[in-house]
Amino acid sequence: MNSILWDDHGHKPNGNGKSNGNTSLIELRRVGKTYQTSAGRFDALKGVSLEIKQGEFVSIIGKSGSGKTTLINLITGIDDPTEGEIFIGDTPVHKLNEGQMAAWRGLNIGIVFQFFQLLPTLTVLENVMLPMGLCNLYTRAGRYERARHLLELVDLAEQADKLPNKLSGGQQQRAAIARALANDPPIIATDEPTGNLDSRSAEAVMKLFEDLVAQGKTILMVTHDGDLAKRAKRTIALADGVIVN
Repeated sequence: MNSILWDDHGHKPNGNGKSNGNTSLIELRRVGKTYQTSAGRFDALKGVSLEIKQGEFVSIIGKSGSGKTTLINLITGIDDPTEGEIFIGDTPVHKLNEGQMAAWRGLNIGIVFQFFQLLPTLTVLENVMLPMGLCNLYTRAGRYERARHLLELVDLAEQADKLPNKLSGGQQQRAAIARALANDPPIIATDEPTGNLDSRSAEAVMKLFEDLVAQGKTILMVTHDGDLAKRAKRTIALADGVIVN
């Protein structure tokens, strides 16, 4: 695994594991995931092979239990594969131990959950600054400046000093996206990011995703919404733990 280094100002140099556009940024090789349940063995994913390039906007669709969330959890390192290999850039993430995984994920993947998961006792600004502190990036002043910039990006600058419970659902989701962008990861992974939003807020989130892809981010979006899935440049359909398209 290559190390990801930072300069004294908290900026990433070239060669941070991002794809050069000619090779896959994300590659799964015959990946399987099996759970042992009270009802017996459950194969959530079965020998999935997949390649995703830098700058792709990919939707992942399928019925409940098809393996969508399992796939995202394996790519982001939240869960480990039972078999197979997962590469992000040149990093074999399936070989990372828990500590290595946490450090790697903090720099390389931003995760946006359906239920926001903002820390309720921190202001919106502090929530966005938090990942930078956890990865020891930037000075205190640099974290503040970057968090302010990201909140402007998601049109929440005026909400910076409020606690999350003072924001609407759509605003909280945009704050969560700003937090996911804090360490400038090449990949944003989202699981039902608009599931709890009204149509207007959902549209704002989707437009933001499209803008981020235009800037070179790679976005993986699990969704049940067929219309939202069509907004992605590519759709991966899962059924019974296998890719069916």
